[in-house]
Amino acid sequence: MSVFVFGPVPSRRLGRSLGIDPVPLKTCNWNCVYCQLGRSVPVTNERKDYWPPGQIVAEVRRVLQTRSEREIDWVTFLASGEPTLHASLGRMIRDVKAITQIPVAVITNGALLYRPDVQEDLMAADAVLPSLDAGTAALYRAINRPHPECTFDRLVNGLLEFRRAYQGKMWVEVMVVKGLNDTEEALRDLAGLFHKLQPDQVHLTTPVRPPAEPWVEPPDEQGMQRARSFLREWVQPEGPGAGIVKLSGIESLPDALVAVVSRHPMTEAELLRLLPDRSREEVHRALSQLLESGRLQVVERYGQQFWASGRSRYG
Repeated sequence: MSVFVFGPVPSRRLGRSLGIDPVPLKTCNWNCVYCQLGRSVPVTNERKDYWPPGQIVAEVRRVLQTRSEREIDWVTFLASGEPTLHASLGRMIRDVKAITQIPVAVITNGALLYRPDVQEDLMAADAVLPSLDAGTAALYRAINRPHPECTFDRLVNGLLEFRRAYQGKMWVEVMVVKGLNDTEEALRDLAGLFHKLQPDQVHLTTPVRPPAEPWVEPPDEQGMQRARSFLREWVQPEGPGAGIVKLSGIESLPDALVAVVSRHPMTEAELLRLLPDRSREEVHRALSQLLESGRLQVVERYGQQFWASGRSRYG
């Protein structure tokens, strides 16, 4: 059973991504209104070894030994919280790069990039994908609801400092939320920051999976057109994604289902595509048992039912 490693899962940004999750669920210094994993209760900004780093790397090695490198495009640290809160992140990145030629990425909110130790930890990664959803302190607090120590000035200054020193790819993610940061004013403020930051790419995403707060909605087409227009200098056109990625060779279907949806809530139809060697009845039966035991829950958003961790807390 894999505790820290999951996938590979399809990603529009990273193709077939083998995920590494180094912190417990919702160990995060942000409490974003759009988070697909629910609310951070409470937010935390303590940096420590939440799990033994050697144990995490050993699991990565074991999983990589069972798969061809052709099956994986990126090995990605993307916590079900904030990965830079793990104090040994840098060591783990270097250890993973020592055992595979697959490039390593880190998906982070970027809130701790003002810290020299975090900047140093991320230098070994081939790509770093921080978030920047707001161009003002007020909108930052409204969307990301950060820990009091994670101020807007620290976020912006950390991104700028890291950009000047980092030699890898810096791909910034913007989650576009209807009525919050899809207005002309909000996008003009964001564009001003990107002129200073000059990232390699900007990836626009929308809350298509169950957001923490039920009132959160993806922007309409006009809102997305505004975002593409204001940020056109850096926006990367959406790719076709990684196609169908299969979860093969799994020992326990319930454990595999929990591992995936605890980091990436999915509909039953999406799970069936990940498990083509399992029958619909088998998957449905496992989901029903996990629902009854409390390990999973069903969250309804946008007229769809998503399977998510039973420990996640949604509004």
